[in-house]
Order: sequence, then C-alpha cells, then structure tokens
Amino acid sequence: MAEVSAVVVTYNAAPWVERSLESLRGTVGELIVVDNGSTDGTVELVSERFPEARLVQEANRGFGAGNNVGMRLGSGRYFLLLNPDAWLTGDALALLVAFADEHPEAALVGPKLLNPDGTLQRSVRGYPTPWRIATEYFFLRKLAPRSRLLNAFFGAGFDHESVRAAEFLPGACLLVRREAVDSIGGFDEDFFLMSEEVDWCYRFRQAGWEILFYPGAEVVHVIGASHNPAHFKQIVRGHLRFLRKHRGLRVAERARRVMLWGLRLRGLMFHGERGRAYRDAARWLGSGRTAALLQSRE
Repeated sequence: MAEVSAVVVTYNAAPWVERSLESLRGTVGELIVVDNGSTDGTVELVSERFPEARLVQEANRGFGAGNNVGMRLGSGRYFLLLNPDAWLTGDALALLVAFADEHPEAALVGPKLLNPDGTLQRSVRGYPTPWRIATEYFFLRKLAPRSRLLNAFFGAGFDHESVRAAEFLPGACLLVRREAVDSIGGFDEDFFLMSEEVDWCYRFRQAGWEILFYPGAEVVHVIGASHNPAHFKQIVRGHLRFLRKHRGLRVAERARRVMLWGLRLRGLMFHGERGRAYRDAARWLGSGRTAALLQSRE
C-alpha cells in the first residue's frame, strides 16, 4: 500500500498542471490524474511529461466526482487532493503527513495557501448560513473584520499562523485520511462545482472527525484560475444545495432571498465581467424558488 495517493482532477488545466504535477514527482506513492474532458492539450501534456501518472479520462461529472474516481483507484493511507492550479513547496507533503499522523482525530488537514506572489490566501472558513451570507453579500464584514459575529464566514480575522480546527477548508489542497473517507464516503456528486468540500467537511464533523488547518506546510494556489466570474453562479448554487441538504428548504429559501437582493445591489455597484456575473446570478436566483432552481440544469 502506498503511503500517499495523490489525485489531481483536471479540466482544461494546461497552463498550470505541469507545475502542479512536478511538485508531486518523487514524493507520492501513486499519482492519479483524472481528466474531465479537457480540450486544451492537458491530456497530451500529462501523457508526455508524466508517464508515471495513472491517467484516467472521464466525462465531466464535476470536481467531486472526479476526485471520487481517483480515490477509488488509490491505495494510500492518505489521499492528497490537489488542484491542477496549485503546487506544493519544499517538504509540504512530508510535513502534512507527519502532522496528520500526530492527529489521528483529523479526517483531513489543509496547509497554508499562498498566492503566486507569496502573500497569504485566506483559507479558514465557516459554513454558509443566511446571516453569514448577508455579512458577505452586503459588505457587513468590512465593518469589523475580526468580529466573529460579522466575519465567521471568513475565519473571523484568524492570522493563519496557528493550528486551528476549522468548519471547512477549501479544496485546493487537502490531505485526507483513507479511514475517514471509508467511514462516511466520498464527495456528494450532486455538487457539480463549488461547495463539494463544504458538504464533505460538514459530514466528517457530524461523524466526529476534526478538520485541521496546519500552517507548517505551504502550497501555492492560483486562485483566479479556479474562481473566475464565470463560476459565480456555481458558488450561489452550492450555497443553496448545502443549506437545502443540511438545514432544510426553509433556510435555503431564506438564503436565496438574501443572495438575490445582495447580488442585485452588487450588480449595480460593479461593472465589467464581475458585475455581469453578479447580475447573471441574480437573474437566476430570481427565476424561481430554491427547490425548482436546484432541480434545473441551468
């Protein structure tokens, strides 16, 4: 059995994936790349430059589904789930494994994330609720960024220099314990893109596992590559799906109304691609109630 099985899910990731996979070379027991139908040369690049990788080509059923495919193939004690626009620095993997071994209560461990210029990328997050969504969408958290009341969605001013139990950590890089995955299952594949890791972390915590942030390991993540305005409606849909699943339809519907009015406001305030993304998401939210929106494929 390999110590660590690395899983990288790709979709048109040619600009970044080579650096991502190079950072794993020689450090993992298995390297599994699951491609979700790339058309930009990603498959050819991986085949040519990384012949040691197990390359699996799948129809695009979403980020979580791709990771599930990879984890089913992996044999490691741990899974390292790494975005194709992220790469490990130094001894990050060894440090993550050593920390996880010291904390058997942790289902998953997330490293400190850095932007390509070396600045901090905030990654300790809280679950969405109607109130927390309001603090973000109506800019309330700007009033008191260190207040848990107004900024629990984004870690309440946490400095990202200490070990911390988190509600959830974003999926750019996660070291996940196989035993924990076996106990609750993989990602919920109803989440096509965005919030799949929120749901997963919630389920781990409900089952008694911990989610730990470990700043001793550092990973660079090109956040703009995976969080562009074209994906914004998926963020909104993910919030609704999470709340519908775990808090019920009434709470999800309340959140829909909060996001609708918040995004209408933002659509007036912002111009260009960002403003269009807010207006498009607002139109979608205004086109029906939560149950119907989550059933649609749009």
